[in-house]
Amino acid sequence: MVREVLLGFYENKDTPRKNLQVKIITQSIESLIDKELMIGYGVRTPHRWFIKEIKLTDKGVKLTRKLFGEQLSLPIK
Repeated sequence: MVREVLLGFYENKDTPRKNLQVKIITQSIESLIDKELMIGYGVRTPHRWFIKEIKLTDKGVKLTRKLFGEQLSLPIK
């Protein structure tokens, strides 16, 4: 379910193949979890994660707000 929602990012863009899109999103989610910016809920087997739901941590929310603030304040000529 999580990946299907995040795959919406690739709509109407020149994108990699569908299986590569899923791999990219999965690696990004796992990276954010490792950096303690996101919490993943699901099942962990010895070989892979089956992530069912994701949630930003407080640290992730603060960083997101900071990034949106920096990006919105860029001067456009």
